[in-house]
Amino acid sequence: MPVEPLSQKEIEDQLAELPGWSLDGDHLARAYHLPSHFAATAMVVHIAQVQEELDHHSDLTLGYNTISLTVNTHSVGGAVTELDLKLARRVEALAPGHGAH
Repeated sequence: MPVEPLSQKEIEDQLAELPGWSLDGDHLARAYHLPSHFAATAMVVHIAQVQEELDHHSDLTLGYNTISLTVNTHSVGGAVTELDLKLARRVEALAPGHGAH
């Protein structure tokens, strides 16, 4: 089944369940602040594993103890799709405080 772009309302409705995530132009965005560089690096590895499982890869930046992600679907012209929201939900489950590490 082809992936279709979501409407602004569909995206906003889904983001209500994803604290910290926002719509920034044509992509979803989220930054995580971790207690150390090691913790941030470990989370990047977990995110990479999820991206491989979904065959959907975000832009990801690692700072000293910060991770920034931007997510959209390039195959539909860079729009936000359900696949992006699925990735965001999976990444959010990895975040400290969610008990999924």
